[in-house]
Amino acid sequence: MPDPLKTLRVAFAGTPEFAQVALSRVHAAGFPVPLVLTQPDRPAGRGMKLQASPVKAFALAHGFPVAQPRSLRLDGKAPDDAAAAREALLAARPDVLVVAAYGLILPQWVLDLPPRGCLNIHASLLPRWRGAAPIHRAIEAGDTRTGITIMQMDAGLDTGDMLLVEALDIRADDSTASLHDRLAGLGGRMIVEALRLAERGGLSRTPQPAEGVTYAHKIEKAEGPIDWAQPAGVIERRIRAFDPFPGASTTLRGEPLKVWRAEPAEGAGEPGRVLRAGADAAVVACGQGAVRLLELQRAGGKRLPARQVLASLPLVEGERLGG
Repeated sequence: MPDPLKTLRVAFAGTPEFAQVALSRVHAAGFPVPLVLTQPDRPAGRGMKLQASPVKAFALAHGFPVAQPRSLRLDGKAPDDAAAAREALLAARPDVLVVAAYGLILPQWVLDLPPRGCLNIHASLLPRWRGAAPIHRAIEAGDTRTGITIMQMDAGLDTGDMLLVEALDIRADDSTASLHDRLAGLGGRMIVEALRLAERGGLSRTPQPAEGVTYAHKIEKAEGPIDWAQPAGVIERRIRAFDPFPGASTTLRGEPLKVWRAEPAEGAGEPGRVLRAGADAAVVACGQGAVRLLELQRAGGKRLPARQVLASLPLVEGERLGG
């Protein structure tokens, strides 16, 4: 039941699970949610049927009004969608718009509409890793810390003033999936804290430092194939960074093979060459050092410990992965 002391009307814009966690925390804290914006339904699964986003599914289950514009630009490719979304936002009369992994650029009219502006939940310690894929890129780069920044949005790409910042350690075995889940929980807690501070006028703004800016470019499917000429540490980090998407991949005897988990190992040789092969795992040479393959997936199969895959697809010492 909403707490009568919660005065802020919180519209919400987000799409994936990361955003759904935040929306659920805002709802659980008792803030009224007069409108939820999320991306249009997309084809998914083997049947490629239209599927609602996690945010839409949560919103409908809790009776929140939902709008799914293809664009918010009144002069863009879908001006009717944008105009309808504007009318919905005006009717909702939000005090603030919370944004988390929405996937659409917010034009100035959206940023200006709520009296308290738009608050973004960004999964990095800004200004490091502005952009679309901060969790992936932090792991890929070998960062040992990341975190959540609650930011007052402006017209730039993740350039707005910082409101709250909290760091989180990146574990040596973190994948994007595992780190995502911890950051989602942290973001949900922090946005509730920010909203409570906003109610009391207690939010203070800090401009982002000019130094240390990096950009987390969108993850492309083409990044999945493993380049065995890279150092073992780089390959191991990319395997974790690309879990669950797009998945690191190689080929064995012309068959595609996903590599979901590996660890650095002793050894040297021609990149991609199998140095040691056994029933439990295999060691593959990299440009510098080697990696031991620990979790694999054959085409059409499931993710399995390497020993289970190697039982049906045994590796031979001296053969080469990746063609």
